[in-house]
Amino acid sequence: MVVMKFWLLIFAVLILMNSTIYAQSAKELASAWENQHISRIFPSDVRHADLKKYLQQLKNIGLKVGEVGKSYGGREIYQVEFGRGATRIFMWSQMHGDEPTATSALVDMFAYLQKNLDKKWVKEIEEKLTIRAVPMLNPDGAELFQRFNLQYIDINRDAQALVTPEGQLLKRLRDEWSPEIGFNLHNQNSLTTVGRTNKQATVSFLAVHGNAEVESSESFIRNKRLISVMKVALDDFIKGNIGRYDNTYNPRAFGDMFSTWGTPVILIETGALYGKDEMFLTKLNFVAYLSALKALVEGSEKKVNPNVYDNLPFNSSDRIFNVIFRRANIINFRETIESFTADVGINKERRRAQMLAPTYVREIGDLAAYKGLEEFDAREFYLVPRNGQLRIGQSGEFLFYKKGRKIDWTAENVEKTFPPDAVFSKGKWTKGERFFAKKQ
Repeated sequence: MVVMKFWLLIFAVLILMNSTIYAQSAKELASAWENQHISRIFPSDVRHADLKKYLQQLKNIGLKVGEVGKSYGGREIYQVEFGRGATRIFMWSQMHGDEPTATSALVDMFAYLQKNLDKKWVKEIEEKLTIRAVPMLNPDGAELFQRFNLQYIDINRDAQALVTPEGQLLKRLRDEWSPEIGFNLHNQNSLTTVGRTNKQATVSFLAVHGNAEVESSESFIRNKRLISVMKVALDDFIKGNIGRYDNTYNPRAFGDMFSTWGTPVILIETGALYGKDEMFLTKLNFVAYLSALKALVEGSEKKVNPNVYDNLPFNSSDRIFNVIFRRANIINFRETIESFTADVGINKERRRAQMLAPTYVREIGDLAAYKGLEEFDAREFYLVPRNGQLRIGQSGEFLFYKKGRKIDWTAENVEKTFPPDAVFSKGKWTKGERFFAKKQ
């Protein structure tokens, strides 16, 4: 009994030590990003011209930056390089133009590595790894803040056909260099959830197989260990908000085909976290990338249990809304003056940070099984769609009237004739917010 207690104590101490090492490292990296990052505007507001300014800063401190191709619209596509080691790492971001977080994180990562060569582990990265990255593979899509390139093709579904110049470039860069590890960097829907929970998946991972039969390999297991390192590092900031994707093989996708061609890929998808801005997400990516690279050169990733990755819950969708109005008394005055009671769930479209994101009605009815990032109890109010008809897909523009008021719903201009007590427009209260206690 005494012996068993002794080994249980030793086991607990080892776990604590392991977790503390990662936690301290992650916190130190987060602090370093806060003090040294060169990205200064929200990633979604970064256009091609802004990226070129960032890259000039990298060149000014001695990093190798060069044009490697052009987009369909003629915009330059660049590659950044750090290190001189034998192990080749290739990273690419923003192949979808409206998925920008990793572009800023890559810029910050390279700037940090170049400025901190006095640190032993950074020097090891320089000596043992060569890292190449293409930030903003789809500059045309980034300029328009759209998923597709100017051919309106999803570059990430062009790995076989190769009809986009951006896809052709990505394959050429891989084929000419044959990197050992690839990092495919994306943004996922901000309402993606962890498993069957209502928690936002702030970051999601996938170790990508290179074949439809899903056979394992040492490089695949190594990538699972690297993801496990990143997961543990990010637990300090978003524990419980980390998920993973299933490994459904897609021969049209570049992550799958990179792995098939001999470069096993780690997919990182950045979502969102209510109350946190885009720069917080950039910091998380910075911490994740450097934690993985540090573990790789120090050899500590070999001691990590890949089951940490295996135990991550698979992502879900359609479980949360941006906003839910609970128990609203809805009046479609263009059709009838009779009210009915229902929940109304609305979501926001993806937009640049500097723009107000349009909202749209996602669902009407009993939403008791769902969660809103913001919820408002509307039982004491009439919820009146601004255009007089509540429909799925329409803009989430609502007027609210206290139930005790006498309103002539047949009036020619209801809003002007009977000013509402509250107005919800473009995703926020423009009048009467005091009447609604926000619930999370």
